[in-house]
Amino acid sequence: MSKNTRKIVMTGLLTALVVVLQFVSMNIRTGTFSITLSLVPMVVGAALYGKWSGAWLGGVFGLSVLLTGDANTFLVVSAVGTVLTVMLKGILAGFVSGLVYELISKKNDTVATYISGVLTPIVNTGVFILGCLAFFMPTIKSWAGETNAIKFLFVGVIGFNFFIELAVNLILSPTIAKIIKIGKKEKV
Repeated sequence: MSKNTRKIVMTGLLTALVVVLQFVSMNIRTGTFSITLSLVPMVVGAALYGKWSGAWLGGVFGLSVLLTGDANTFLVVSAVGTVLTVMLKGILAGFVSGLVYELISKKNDTVATYISGVLTPIVNTGVFILGCLAFFMPTIKSWAGETNAIKFLFVGVIGFNFFIELAVNLILSPTIAKIIKIGKKEKV
């Protein structure tokens, strides 16, 4: 199998995994939103096949979030803001994961895997926060009531999701590193 064919096939498999994990994880909730399990195959794809594969997988993740109804809370407030936020957070998380891996792996594959694994949920959540600030603050202020809106955004809206997603990526990073090493060693 040629290198390009392998990349297409494996990115396709990871694409399917992103979709399946997003639909499965919609049943695992802490508060308003489900826990994102789809970040793990994004990290693997971005590391093995580059930042553009990571961006593709992030885009598929974003589309899956929209299709599962996980973004409906915001979709009714601003459809454009929701679609932009959800798609950008996924695409940028995958792209940054691949870019960081590409830059650091030249010195140390394992460190590159951990750092890109940690940055993926940070970028995903960071872009979500920026989207909330840009498109949804009046709504978030009304949800917050007497509570400070920014505090409510971090505690009430994001909640424990970010920390769980970060922990999942940290815990699975050694496994991800092994998958990447195996993927790179296989003959093309």
